[in-house]
Amino acid sequence: MTDGDFQLGANPAARRIVVAMSGGVDSSVVAALAARTGAETIGITLQLYDHGEAVGRAGSCCAGRDIRDARAVCDRLGIAHYVFDHETAFREAVIDDFADEYLAGRTPIPCIKCNMGPKFTDLLKLARDLGADCLATGHYVRRVAGSGGAELHRAVDPARDQSYFLFATTSAQLDYLRFPLGAMPKAEVRALAAELGLGVAAKPDSQDICFVPDGDYARLVKKLRPEADIGGDIVDEAGRVLGQHRGLIHFTVGQRRGLEIGGTPEPLYVLRLDAAARRVVVGPKSALAVSGARLGGINWIGGDHAGPLTAKVRSLAKPVPARLDGDKLVFDTPEYGVAPGQAAVLYAGDRVLGGGWIMATERAAAVEAAVA
Repeated sequence: MTDGDFQLGANPAARRIVVAMSGGVDSSVVAALAARTGAETIGITLQLYDHGEAVGRAGSCCAGRDIRDARAVCDRLGIAHYVFDHETAFREAVIDDFADEYLAGRTPIPCIKCNMGPKFTDLLKLARDLGADCLATGHYVRRVAGSGGAELHRAVDPARDQSYFLFATTSAQLDYLRFPLGAMPKAEVRALAAELGLGVAAKPDSQDICFVPDGDYARLVKKLRPEADIGGDIVDEAGRVLGQHRGLIHFTVGQRRGLEIGGTPEPLYVLRLDAAARRVVVGPKSALAVSGARLGGINWIGGDHAGPLTAKVRSLAKPVPARLDGDKLVFDTPEYGVAPGQAAVLYAGDRVLGGGWIMATERAAAVEAAVA
Protein backbone atom coordinates (compact mmCIF):
# COMPACT_ATOMS: atom_id res chain seq x y z
CA MET A 1 0.00 0.00 0.00
CA THR A 2 1.40 3.38 -0.95
CA ASP A 3 0.24 6.97 -0.82
CA GLY A 4 -0.19 6.63 -4.59
CA ASP A 5 -3.39 4.67 -3.97
CA PHE A 6 -5.14 8.03 -3.81
CA GLN A 7 -4.33 8.46 -7.54
CA LEU A 8 -3.98 12.23 -7.39
CA GLY A 9 -1.94 12.79 -10.51
CA ALA A 10 1.30 14.71 -11.01
CA ASN A 11 0.55 17.59 -8.65
CA PRO A 12 -1.03 16.32 -5.39
CA ALA A 13 -0.62 19.74 -3.78
CA ALA A 14 -3.32 21.05 -6.10
CA ARG A 15 -5.72 18.35 -4.97
CA ARG A 16 -8.18 17.99 -2.09
CA ILE A 17 -9.06 14.79 -0.22
CA VAL A 18 -11.99 14.44 2.15
CA VAL A 19 -11.64 11.63 4.71
CA ALA A 20 -14.63 10.07 6.48
CA MET A 21 -13.51 9.97 10.12
CA SER A 22 -15.33 7.88 12.72
CA GLY A 23 -12.81 8.53 15.48
CA GLY A 24 -11.25 5.07 15.21
CA VAL A 25 -7.75 3.98 14.30
CA ASP A 26 -8.60 2.98 10.70
CA SER A 27 -10.01 6.29 9.48
CA SER A 28 -7.34 8.16 11.46
CA VAL A 29 -4.57 6.35 9.59
CA VAL A 30 -6.35 7.07 6.30
CA ALA A 31 -6.33 10.77 7.20
CA ALA A 32 -2.61 10.58 7.95
CA LEU A 33 -1.89 8.83 4.63
CA ALA A 34 -3.96 11.40 2.78
CA ALA A 35 -2.15 14.30 4.44
CA ARG A 36 1.19 12.67 3.63
CA THR A 37 0.46 12.89 -0.10
CA GLY A 38 0.70 16.68 0.12
CA ALA A 39 -2.92 17.19 -0.88
CA GLU A 40 -5.18 19.44 1.15
CA THR A 41 -6.91 17.02 3.50
CA ILE A 42 -10.20 17.56 5.33
CA GLY A 43 -11.66 15.25 7.95
CA ILE A 44 -15.45 14.91 8.16
CA THR A 45 -17.35 13.22 10.98
CA LEU A 46 -21.08 12.60 10.90
CA GLN A 47 -22.62 12.86 14.35
CA LEU A 48 -25.13 10.03 14.44
CA TYR A 49 -26.04 10.08 18.13
CA ASP A 50 -26.81 12.59 20.84
CA HIS A 51 -23.23 12.78 22.13
CA GLY A 52 -23.09 9.03 22.64
CA GLU A 53 -26.04 8.81 25.01
CA ALA A 54 -27.86 6.58 22.55
CA VAL A 55 -25.23 3.86 22.76
CA GLY A 56 -24.19 4.12 26.38
CA ARG A 57 -20.75 2.55 25.95
CA ALA A 58 -17.33 3.10 24.50
CA GLY A 59 -16.34 1.35 21.31
CA SER A 60 -19.11 2.77 19.16
CA CYS A 61 -18.55 5.08 16.22
CA CYS A 62 -19.70 8.60 15.42
CA ALA A 63 -20.65 9.54 19.00
CA GLY A 64 -19.29 12.09 21.51
CA ARG A 65 -15.94 10.56 22.46
CA ASP A 66 -15.31 9.51 18.87
CA ILE A 67 -15.86 13.03 17.61
CA ARG A 68 -13.33 14.30 20.12
CA ASP A 69 -10.85 11.60 19.05
CA ALA A 70 -11.29 12.49 15.38
CA ARG A 71 -10.75 16.17 16.13
CA ALA A 72 -7.60 15.38 18.15
CA VAL A 73 -6.18 13.36 15.25
CA CYS A 74 -6.87 16.18 12.82
CA ASP A 75 -5.20 18.65 15.17
CA ARG A 76 -2.19 16.34 15.36
CA LEU A 77 -2.03 16.13 11.56
CA GLY A 78 -2.68 19.84 11.05
CA ILE A 79 -5.75 19.35 8.89
CA ALA A 80 -9.27 20.76 9.05
CA HIS A 81 -12.06 18.83 10.75
CA TYR A 82 -15.81 19.34 10.38
CA VAL A 83 -18.72 17.69 12.17
CA PHE A 84 -22.15 17.40 10.54
CA ASP A 85 -25.29 16.53 12.51
CA HIS A 86 -26.94 13.51 10.88
CA GLU A 87 -28.74 12.17 13.94
CA THR A 88 -32.24 12.51 12.50
CA ALA A 89 -31.32 11.09 9.09
CA PHE A 90 -29.48 8.17 10.69
CA ARG A 91 -32.39 7.38 12.98
CA GLU A 92 -34.87 7.35 10.10
CA ALA A 93 -32.72 5.54 7.53
CA VAL A 94 -30.98 3.02 9.78
CA ILE A 95 -32.35 2.67 13.32
CA ASP A 96 -36.07 2.84 12.47
CA ASP A 97 -35.52 0.48 9.53
CA PHE A 98 -33.66 -1.92 11.85
CA ALA A 99 -36.64 -2.04 14.23
CA ASP A 100 -39.20 -2.39 11.43
CA GLU A 101 -37.30 -5.26 9.82
CA TYR A 102 -37.27 -7.25 13.07
CA LEU A 103 -40.96 -6.50 13.56
CA ALA A 104 -41.61 -7.97 10.08
CA GLY A 105 -39.80 -11.20 10.95
CA ARG A 106 -36.66 -10.42 8.96
CA THR A 107 -33.03 -10.23 10.09
CA PRO A 108 -31.62 -6.80 9.18
CA ILE A 109 -28.06 -5.67 8.50
CA PRO A 110 -27.91 -2.02 9.58
CA CYS A 111 -24.24 -1.61 8.60
CA ILE A 112 -25.15 -1.99 4.93
CA LYS A 113 -28.04 0.47 5.25
CA CYS A 114 -25.64 2.93 6.90
CA ASN A 115 -23.14 2.57 4.07
CA MET A 116 -25.94 3.01 1.51
CA GLY A 117 -27.12 6.22 3.21
CA PRO A 118 -25.16 8.37 5.67
CA LYS A 119 -21.68 6.99 5.02
CA PHE A 120 -21.66 7.08 1.24
CA THR A 121 -24.60 8.96 -0.24
CA ASP A 122 -24.50 11.82 2.28
CA LEU A 123 -20.74 11.92 2.72
CA LEU A 124 -20.14 11.86 -1.01
CA LYS A 125 -22.41 14.85 -1.44
CA LEU A 126 -20.59 16.71 1.34
CA ALA A 127 -17.21 15.86 -0.19
CA ARG A 128 -18.29 17.07 -3.62
CA ASP A 129 -19.73 20.24 -2.10
CA LEU A 130 -16.30 20.85 -0.58
CA GLY A 131 -14.68 20.48 -3.99
CA ALA A 132 -12.82 17.29 -3.11
CA ASP A 133 -11.20 15.11 -5.75
CA CYS A 134 -12.11 11.96 -3.81
CA LEU A 135 -13.59 10.63 -0.58
CA ALA A 136 -11.38 8.23 1.38
CA THR A 137 -12.64 5.82 4.05
CA GLY A 138 -11.14 3.26 6.43
CA HIS A 139 -13.00 0.27 5.01
CA TYR A 140 -10.99 -2.88 4.41
CA VAL A 141 -11.71 -3.37 0.72
CA ARG A 142 -9.74 -2.70 -2.44
CA ARG A 143 -10.57 -0.45 -5.35
CA VAL A 144 -8.91 -1.86 -8.47
CA ALA A 145 -8.68 -0.12 -11.83
CA GLY A 146 -10.16 -2.50 -14.42
CA SER A 147 -10.64 -2.31 -18.17
CA GLY A 148 -14.25 -1.20 -17.66
CA GLY A 149 -13.59 1.20 -14.80
CA ALA A 150 -13.10 0.94 -11.05
CA GLU A 151 -13.79 -2.47 -9.50
CA LEU A 152 -14.47 -3.44 -5.88
CA HIS A 153 -12.36 -6.30 -4.52
CA ARG A 154 -11.95 -8.09 -1.23
CA ALA A 155 -9.31 -6.87 1.20
CA VAL A 156 -5.98 -8.67 1.24
CA ASP A 157 -6.53 -9.60 4.90
CA PRO A 158 -9.54 -11.99 4.87
CA ALA A 159 -10.08 -11.51 8.60
CA ARG A 160 -10.72 -7.79 8.05
CA ASP A 161 -12.51 -7.88 4.68
CA GLN A 162 -15.65 -5.69 4.65
CA SER A 163 -16.73 -6.20 1.05
CA TYR A 164 -19.96 -7.96 2.11
CA PHE A 165 -21.15 -4.71 3.71
CA LEU A 166 -20.40 -2.64 0.60
CA PHE A 167 -22.25 -4.59 -2.09
CA ALA A 168 -24.66 -1.68 -2.63
CA THR A 169 -21.85 0.68 -3.67
CA THR A 170 -22.62 1.98 -7.15
CA SER A 171 -20.15 2.35 -10.01
CA ALA A 172 -20.48 6.13 -9.82
CA GLN A 173 -19.67 6.08 -6.10
CA LEU A 174 -16.76 3.71 -6.66
CA ASP A 175 -15.22 6.11 -9.17
CA TYR A 176 -15.02 8.73 -6.40
CA LEU A 177 -14.13 6.54 -3.41
CA ARG A 178 -10.70 5.48 -2.18
CA PHE A 179 -9.88 2.66 0.27
CA PRO A 180 -6.19 2.93 1.23
CA LEU A 181 -6.28 0.17 3.87
CA GLY A 182 -7.46 -2.67 1.64
CA ALA A 183 -3.95 -4.01 1.13
CA MET A 184 -2.89 -3.69 4.79
CA PRO A 185 -3.31 -6.08 7.74
CA LYS A 186 -4.80 -4.50 10.87
CA ALA A 187 -1.58 -4.95 12.85
CA GLU A 188 0.24 -2.78 10.30
CA VAL A 189 -2.42 -0.10 10.56
CA ARG A 190 -2.09 0.05 14.34
CA ALA A 191 1.70 0.10 14.10
CA LEU A 192 1.54 3.02 11.68
CA ALA A 193 -0.84 4.88 13.99
CA ALA A 194 1.59 4.43 16.87
CA GLU A 195 4.52 5.51 14.71
CA LEU A 196 2.64 8.69 13.80
CA GLY A 197 1.84 9.39 17.43
CA LEU A 198 -1.93 9.16 16.98
CA GLY A 199 -3.76 8.85 20.28
CA VAL A 200 -6.18 6.27 18.87
CA ALA A 201 -3.46 3.72 18.02
CA ALA A 202 -4.65 1.29 20.70
CA LYS A 203 -8.34 2.23 20.65
CA PRO A 204 -10.65 -0.83 20.47
CA ASP A 205 -12.50 -1.49 17.23
CA SER A 206 -16.10 -0.29 17.01
CA GLN A 207 -18.91 -2.81 17.34
CA ASP A 208 -20.69 -4.11 14.21
CA ILE A 209 -24.03 -2.67 15.30
CA CYS A 210 -22.80 0.59 16.74
CA PHE A 211 -26.12 1.94 18.03
CA VAL A 212 -27.16 -1.13 20.07
CA PRO A 213 -26.48 -0.68 23.82
CA ASP A 214 -24.44 -3.59 25.21
CA GLY A 215 -25.36 -5.71 22.20
CA ASP A 216 -28.96 -6.06 23.44
CA TYR A 217 -30.73 -5.31 20.16
CA ALA A 218 -34.04 -6.75 21.43
CA ARG A 219 -34.23 -4.09 24.13
CA LEU A 220 -33.72 -1.34 21.57
CA VAL A 221 -36.38 -2.77 19.24
CA LYS A 222 -38.85 -3.08 22.13
CA LYS A 223 -38.20 0.53 23.08
CA LEU A 224 -38.87 1.74 19.54
CA ARG A 225 -41.65 -0.72 18.73
CA PRO A 226 -43.36 -1.91 21.95
CA GLU A 227 -45.53 -4.33 20.00
CA ALA A 228 -42.40 -6.31 19.15
CA ASP A 229 -42.49 -7.81 22.66
CA ILE A 230 -45.74 -9.70 22.07
CA GLY A 231 -45.23 -13.46 22.29
CA GLY A 232 -46.78 -16.31 20.35
CA ASP A 233 -46.57 -19.97 19.46
CA ILE A 234 -43.59 -22.07 18.48
CA VAL A 235 -44.88 -24.63 15.98
CA ASP A 236 -43.57 -27.39 13.77
CA GLU A 237 -44.19 -27.43 10.02
CA ALA A 238 -47.48 -29.27 10.50
CA GLY A 239 -48.69 -26.44 12.73
CA ARG A 240 -48.51 -28.37 16.00
CA VAL A 241 -47.80 -26.09 18.96
CA LEU A 242 -44.56 -27.08 20.68
CA GLY A 243 -44.05 -24.11 22.97
CA GLN A 244 -44.26 -20.37 23.42
CA HIS A 245 -41.92 -17.50 22.60
CA ARG A 246 -41.43 -13.98 24.01
CA GLY A 247 -41.40 -12.15 20.67
CA LEU A 248 -40.13 -12.71 17.13
CA ILE A 249 -37.29 -10.25 17.71
CA HIS A 250 -35.46 -12.91 19.72
CA PHE A 251 -35.14 -15.28 16.75
CA THR A 252 -33.59 -15.58 13.31
CA VAL A 253 -33.55 -18.32 10.69
CA GLY A 254 -31.07 -21.08 11.55
CA GLN A 255 -31.10 -20.32 15.29
CA ARG A 256 -31.04 -23.26 17.69
CA ARG A 257 -30.59 -21.72 21.13
CA GLY A 258 -33.39 -20.07 23.07
CA LEU A 259 -36.23 -22.28 21.87
CA GLU A 260 -36.48 -24.09 25.22
CA ILE A 261 -38.26 -27.09 23.75
CA GLY A 262 -37.34 -30.49 25.13
CA GLY A 263 -38.32 -34.06 24.44
CA THR A 264 -37.76 -33.98 20.67
CA PRO A 265 -35.89 -36.79 18.89
CA GLU A 266 -33.42 -34.36 17.30
CA PRO A 267 -32.40 -30.72 17.82
CA LEU A 268 -34.79 -28.09 16.46
CA TYR A 269 -33.87 -24.98 14.48
CA VAL A 270 -35.79 -21.88 13.45
CA LEU A 271 -36.97 -22.49 9.89
CA ARG A 272 -38.91 -19.28 9.35
CA LEU A 273 -40.73 -16.49 11.16
CA ASP A 274 -44.43 -15.91 10.48
CA ALA A 275 -44.84 -12.27 11.45
CA ALA A 276 -48.55 -12.11 10.60
CA ALA A 277 -49.40 -14.98 12.97
CA ARG A 278 -46.54 -14.21 15.39
CA ARG A 279 -45.33 -17.79 15.04
CA VAL A 280 -41.85 -19.26 15.09
CA VAL A 281 -41.74 -22.32 12.81
CA VAL A 282 -39.13 -24.90 13.79
CA GLY A 283 -37.82 -28.20 12.47
CA PRO A 284 -34.72 -30.39 12.11
CA LYS A 285 -31.56 -29.00 10.58
CA SER A 286 -32.21 -30.87 7.33
CA ALA A 287 -35.35 -28.74 6.84
CA LEU A 288 -33.20 -25.59 6.66
CA ALA A 289 -31.77 -26.59 3.27
CA VAL A 290 -32.70 -24.20 0.48
CA SER A 291 -31.93 -24.40 -3.22
CA GLY A 292 -32.24 -20.70 -3.96
CA ALA A 293 -33.39 -17.28 -2.89
CA ARG A 294 -35.30 -14.42 -4.49
CA LEU A 295 -33.39 -11.15 -4.29
CA GLY A 296 -34.67 -7.60 -4.18
CA GLY A 297 -32.89 -4.28 -4.61
CA ILE A 298 -30.16 -5.86 -6.72
CA ASN A 299 -27.09 -3.70 -7.30
CA TRP A 300 -24.76 -4.86 -10.08
CA ILE A 301 -21.24 -3.51 -10.52
CA GLY A 302 -19.82 -6.52 -12.33
CA GLY A 303 -20.14 -5.18 -15.86
CA ASP A 304 -20.84 -7.85 -18.47
CA HIS A 305 -19.47 -10.69 -16.34
CA ALA A 306 -21.09 -13.97 -17.38
CA GLY A 307 -18.73 -16.55 -15.84
CA PRO A 308 -18.94 -18.62 -12.65
CA LEU A 309 -19.71 -16.76 -9.44
CA THR A 310 -19.98 -17.40 -5.74
CA ALA A 311 -22.50 -16.03 -3.27
CA LYS A 312 -22.08 -15.05 0.36
CA VAL A 313 -25.39 -15.07 2.26
CA ARG A 314 -24.15 -14.02 5.71
CA SER A 315 -21.32 -11.74 6.77
CA LEU A 316 -19.35 -14.62 8.35
CA ALA A 317 -20.28 -17.28 5.78
CA LYS A 318 -17.93 -18.59 3.12
CA PRO A 319 -18.90 -17.81 -0.49
CA VAL A 320 -20.49 -20.82 -2.19
CA PRO A 321 -20.90 -21.61 -5.91
CA ALA A 322 -24.17 -20.24 -7.31
CA ARG A 323 -25.72 -18.61 -10.37
CA LEU A 324 -28.02 -15.63 -10.83
CA ASP A 325 -31.09 -16.07 -13.02
CA GLY A 326 -32.87 -12.72 -13.12
CA ASP A 327 -33.71 -11.97 -9.49
CA LYS A 328 -33.31 -15.60 -8.44
CA LEU A 329 -30.10 -16.84 -6.84
CA VAL A 330 -29.63 -20.59 -7.35
CA PHE A 331 -27.11 -22.50 -5.24
CA ASP A 332 -25.09 -25.36 -6.75
CA THR A 333 -25.72 -27.37 -3.57
CA PRO A 334 -28.29 -26.73 -0.81
CA GLU A 335 -27.43 -23.87 1.54
CA TYR A 336 -28.46 -23.61 5.19
CA GLY A 337 -29.56 -20.74 7.42
CA VAL A 338 -30.45 -18.35 4.60
CA ALA A 339 -32.47 -15.59 6.29
CA PRO A 340 -34.77 -13.01 4.66
CA GLY A 341 -33.51 -9.53 5.43
CA GLN A 342 -29.87 -10.50 5.04
CA ALA A 343 -27.85 -9.75 1.92
CA ALA A 344 -26.56 -12.10 -0.76
CA VAL A 345 -23.29 -10.74 -2.15
CA LEU A 346 -21.91 -12.08 -5.42
CA TYR A 347 -18.23 -12.53 -6.25
CA ALA A 348 -16.00 -13.57 -9.13
CA GLY A 349 -12.88 -14.59 -7.27
CA ASP A 350 -12.01 -11.58 -5.13
CA ARG A 351 -14.06 -9.14 -7.18
CA VAL A 352 -17.46 -7.99 -5.90
CA LEU A 353 -20.01 -8.24 -8.69
CA GLY A 354 -22.91 -6.86 -6.66
CA GLY A 355 -25.71 -8.38 -4.64
CA GLY A 356 -29.19 -7.93 -3.30
CA TRP A 357 -31.48 -8.37 -0.30
CA ILE A 358 -32.83 -11.84 0.43
CA MET A 359 -36.61 -11.51 0.14
CA ALA A 360 -37.63 -15.18 0.23
CA THR A 361 -36.07 -18.62 -0.04
CA GLU A 362 -36.90 -21.77 -2.00
CA ARG A 363 -36.56 -25.03 -0.15
CA ALA A 364 -34.40 -27.80 -1.56
CA ALA A 365 -36.28 -30.51 -3.46
CA ALA A 366 -35.42 -33.17 -0.87
CA VAL A 367 -36.92 -31.03 1.90
CA GLU A 368 -40.03 -30.30 -0.16
CA ALA A 369 -40.52 -34.01 -0.85
CA ALA A 370 -40.09 -34.91 2.81
CA VAL A 371 -42.71 -32.37 3.90
CA ALA A 372 -45.13 -33.51 1.21
